[in-house]
Amino acid sequence: MAKRDQMLRLMHISNLLQNKKNIGASYDEVRQYLEEKHFDQKGYDNDLAFSEKTFKRDRDLLLEIFGIETQFKRSTMTYQVVDDENVENAKGIFDNLLLINAYKQTAAYSKIMFFEKRQASGLDHLDGIIYAIKNSKTISFQYRKYWEDVSHKKVLQPYALKEFRNRWYLLANDVDGKDFFLKTYGLDRITDLDISSKKFSKKEIDIEALFIHSFGIVANLDDKPEKITLSFKQNQKGFVKSLPIHHSQKILIDNNEEYRIELNLIPTYDFYQELLTHAERLKIVEPKTVRIKYLEFLQMAMNMNKKL
Repeated sequence: MAKRDQMLRLMHISNLLQNKKNIGASYDEVRQYLEEKHFDQKGYDNDLAFSEKTFKRDRDLLLEIFGIETQFKRSTMTYQVVDDENVENAKGIFDNLLLINAYKQTAAYSKIMFFEKRQASGLDHLDGIIYAIKNSKTISFQYRKYWEDVSHKKVLQPYALKEFRNRWYLLANDVDGKDFFLKTYGLDRITDLDISSKKFSKKEIDIEALFIHSFGIVANLDDKPEKITLSFKQNQKGFVKSLPIHHSQKILIDNNEEYRIELNLIPTYDFYQELLTHAERLKIVEPKTVRIKYLEFLQMAMNMNKKL
């Protein structure tokens, strides 16, 4: 397993090559960039130990751990990232690494970084669940839904883990179910996790494809995605542009009057909750069905507050 210093190097190498994806970067440019980061951030445990042999090993690790492939272009004597997609997938891990590094630098200073205190728990189950997924082991645990007072035992075939809004969810098939169906289970609601020695025959499923048109953790396989057009006030553009609502987001209009985008997804409860966070800054251009449903949520909120 790569150590923290090495993970920081992998992150910086990936960032540099991504920023120079059209022209690439030479070995000397990579080394100079790492030296600047090494001394500026003061986040490393040791002196920078970097050579062409180290660079080769780091590029192999980028491919092995993150799926980020790099290639050497002899005509320009530079290195380039082959595919941008896996760079985006690794960004969440790199962001967490930056947080760890920042925390290490500020741990002795209590009033520099203020972390969210209401984060959901459950990550202590992560290692065990990952082991079970990799080795096709059946698992069991006690699971309590938020709206129930008692927990229930679940015996499951685990397939994958998915993050949504800083919470992690397990995608698994219920052994007691009649048909194969992947359900979601919040890790923060799991207790008494047990990994069985019993293995199961794993089905070949493209998990990513299941959620390609979804928002959140609900995969509506029987529904077709809709083209949804949203119009925001101009002063909201920066927020929506820097943190897209969905990966399908396309810009239709970007001027001094409005910022209009198009999404291609299946509207779910989680999606409407996301729209409600924009409330007075948002207009739903089309389709009408989505606009009506959105207004229903707003009306319910108004009715509840009128009763107070």
